[in-house]
Amino acid sequence: MVNVSDPDAATQLTELGPLGSTFDTDDGRLAAFYSYPENLERCWVRANMISSLDGGATDDGKAGGLAGPGDRALFSRMRQEADVILVGASTVRIENYSGAQMSLAERRERQGRGQTEVPPIAIVTHAADFEHDARIFTRTEVPPMIMTCRETVPEANARFGSTAEVIDVTRLKPGSRVVFGATVDLEDEDSGTTVTYQIVGDLEADIKQRLIAVSSPIARALIGKSAGDSFEFTAPNGVKHYEIIDVRYE
Repeated sequence: MVNVSDPDAATQLTELGPLGSTFDTDDGRLAAFYSYPENLERCWVRANMISSLDGGATDDGKAGGLAGPGDRALFSRMRQEADVILVGASTVRIENYSGAQMSLAERRERQGRGQTEVPPIAIVTHAADFEHDARIFTRTEVPPMIMTCRETVPEANARFGSTAEVIDVTRLKPGSRVVFGATVDLEDEDSGTTVTYQIVGDLEADIKQRLIAVSSPIARALIGKSAGDSFEFTAPNGVKHYEIIDVRYE
């Protein structure tokens, strides 16, 4: 779906298909497009991104600057559908996120689906270095969840325990699969050398400390794989081949 370019019809969308029909954001089709499958028996994660026609992801450093009324309608619709809204720490800081805001009609709709009236924001972070007066803590009905690693939990609880739920992701037991926060031991299949990395948020990455950004090519190649798997990714000096020796959460 794309926005109609006419500024007087900015809240209309075009369905990409043979007919290319347009519709308003409030005619029910938007909700149908973004509703979740019925009778889900497993976690369902939906990701959403915005970009300009030339591939830019931000305007003056913020993604929100690229959004028009249609984009904001999609953003609002996805928040209405979600049980939990998962956001990276850097996005919370840069975009100055607040908690989800729901109208009376939206609350009733969520109640009818058996959901809480307002979904919480879950912030994925390695360091939990937020300001106490950030809108994520001061403009929200539901306390946010801080999803972090074991070493950060005591400090995060001390600083934000009264305004947020601090969750140690290492206790979630993802098994041997690589997800955000994982520490992985890798062996270079070409040279035989080994290296250890932890996958963290973009602003917390520090290659000297073996902390790699979740958006980096190597992290993207690692996510979802397990101990014993081999993978490859393109580095600045060519294609690299690694085997995952161990996956742990510490």
